[in-house]
Amino acid sequence: MEKTQNTDINTEEEEFDFSEKYELVKETATTRIYAYTTYIEVEAIDYDQFITENDDPVDNIFSEKQQRLLIDPLHANQWTDRNFLASANVAIYYQEDKPPVVPDMFLSFDVKAPEEWFEKKNRCYFLWRFGKAPEIVVEVVSNKIGKEDKEKKAIYAQMGVLYYILIDPYLNIYPERLKLFKLDGKEYREFQEDQNFMPEINLGIRLWEGLFEKHKAPWGRWCSKEGEVLKTGAENTTELTEIVEQQNETLLQQNETLQQQKVDLEKEKERTEKLAKLLEELGVNPDEV
Repeated sequence: MEKTQNTDINTEEEEFDFSEKYELVKETATTRIYAYTTYIEVEAIDYDQFITENDDPVDNIFSEKQQRLLIDPLHANQWTDRNFLASANVAIYYQEDKPPVVPDMFLSFDVKAPEEWFEKKNRCYFLWRFGKAPEIVVEVVSNKIGKEDKEKKAIYAQMGVLYYILIDPYLNIYPERLKLFKLDGKEYREFQEDQNFMPEINLGIRLWEGLFEKHKAPWGRWCSKEGEVLKTGAENTTELTEIVEQQNETLLQQNETLQQQKVDLEKEKERTEKLAKLLEELGVNPDEV
């Protein structure tokens, strides 16, 4: 199979004279396929038309922290051998002629972030470039007007996102703070398993009441099948520090015990020597005592 890439398809066809030698079998927006399996791939999409960032701050403090709490542990733990891309507030373009959808967080497996991040075509998650939808999309509900349970939900189903997660800490749209949906055909069905464990992904998600960066809230956190949360990098460091400090404390106690034993031995030696000297002065054989 011969494959040639060029953004100028006319130049490519003139050079190799494909149009005259081979019959055009199929043509799409990015590919022309000729007879005898010879084909040309072309970059026919003008990526300058897409808005990849607008620099408008739109998130509240809780949502921003929740997004980081969902991404940091994925990089701070060895929980999968697969390549993955986890991003927050990054646009997903699912069709060229439609505006993007911007989830609070998404997780996509078996893909890598492009090396040239700042090229226009690499700044967002263009579905046709990555060749697949993310496996997980998470939305954090902070008000009643975000349409997370309707319009966005329908778009993610259309894209083929396997799991859709809604974190609603203050019960804006649901009576539950955490909702997990799994794609069934073209629609989402509520997914209810122990610890909301997703076997295809080797991850679960649960509510966790605790402090994150000194803020207490009902946080959504990734967890194992048994419900053990994936720790953040800071939590792992704190835990490791506590372990080292405990080990140092144990070693210090052991050293103090050894020092005391040494003192006791010295005292016993001194007492034995004094006793031997006394017996010698009395003319008593120590072996007979």
